[in-house]
Amino acid sequence: MSETLLEVDGLDAFYGDFQALFGVSMRVEAGAIVAVIGANGAGKSTLLKSVAGLMGAPPRAIRFDGVAVGGGPAYRTVARGIALVPEGRRLFPSLSVEENLMVGGQLRRPGPWSLARIYELFPVLAERRTLPSTALSGGQQQMVAIGRALMSNPKLILCDEISLGLAPIVVRDIYARLPSIVNEGASVVIVEQDIVQALAASGHVYCLQEGRVAFAGAAGALSREAIAAAYFGV
Repeated sequence: MSETLLEVDGLDAFYGDFQALFGVSMRVEAGAIVAVIGANGAGKSTLLKSVAGLMGAPPRAIRFDGVAVGGGPAYRTVARGIALVPEGRRLFPSLSVEENLMVGGQLRRPGPWSLARIYELFPVLAERRTLPSTALSGGQQQMVAIGRALMSNPKLILCDEISLGLAPIVVRDIYARLPSIVNEGASVVIVEQDIVQALAASGHVYCLQEGRVAFAGAAGALSREAIAAAYFGV
């Protein structure tokens, strides 16, 4: 039986007086790719931010590698082995490609990922290592964001909307790298609007609707009817 790496149990999340998540529970096994889908405003990004330590949460609502980690702080969450690829990439525009990647390696966690290994995974970044991040295409910037997260040698990488604004061929190219990331020992959670791509890449899926889990199960068992019901409550 696989080991449970991440366990979210009855998580509530708030922005001031507004409640964004209601009793959300989720499991991620070691070596797994898990997709979180749902309409805009369903709470997907809030869930990832909570796991990453960017939002307040009761410590025991989020357990990682057997340790209660809810509520952060984010720097300690990263040190434990959780890395976030944020929506919109959030690269440093004043830094080169290589400098952006090096930011992710500041903690010097032991593991397989180094600059050389990132350039092996994304060869186009090696060719553009000295360029400012603003000189790259959207797809290449997304590769830098993923590479920056991997440089922390995480056990769990959280990818928030990695296909947003990218051409389908670029999205397929990025998704084709996920098995290599898992093979190096990381688990992956992907928040995604592209349902077809998310289901094809993942083994397990959670669908959020208005801050609640509307569906949880094997990705291969999710029919169009189940998607419609989970998304829209019909």
